[in-house]
Amino acid sequence: MVVEIKPVEVNAEPLVLRVFLKAIDLLGGLQKLAEYRTLTWLPSLARASFAVVLREEFLKSEEEIAREVGLTRQTVRNILRANPELALYKIQNVDELSREEKKELRVHTAGGIAKLAYKLVKEGTEEPNLFLEYCIQASEALDIPWAYMVLKRLKGSHFPIKSADELRDKVSGIRIKGRRAEEVLEEIVYPVRNPAELLHRIKENLKMHGID
Repeated sequence: MVVEIKPVEVNAEPLVLRVFLKAIDLLGGLQKLAEYRTLTWLPSLARASFAVVLREEFLKSEEEIAREVGLTRQTVRNILRANPELALYKIQNVDELSREEKKELRVHTAGGIAKLAYKLVKEGTEEPNLFLEYCIQASEALDIPWAYMVLKRLKGSHFPIKSADELRDKVSGIRIKGRRAEEVLEEIVYPVRNPAELLHRIKENLKMHGID
């Protein structure tokens, strides 16, 4: 008798969220990021957190991680090879960073911070109310609830997305900066290769309508 063993699907999201929040904590919190005008670091930090968790916790290959997170294989490799000690030094001396370095979080730095955050989470050094605290701060400091809702609704979707027809029902009811999500998605260019590209094109569409 042949028994078929099916692969067990894993849900990395809860651990990724914990690592992501710990990484923000290492950077001084959302308030500090806002002061330095470096909130643009958050997407890079989120992707790095996903990459590190998928590798360390679920033993995913660079190619698998690149496909799931929407990055190139080389970028994933750079994240996973990042030096946590060097990253920690940089964030402890953020005042000495150049304007360009403050504007953009480098792949190596994001990877190093995510790796350090993962280590601390696994050691159990999280603040018990960290998630609640950052949820409250995020509602005030960040303008990304719509992005979260869109990605949440699209979980399990197969990319590339070839037309708005594939997304319309899934995003029904979501408002993006006061506009119906279905309306925004009708206007963007297809195909869309991955979630990151989808968010980028939505933001481009908002700018086209004069919405920041």
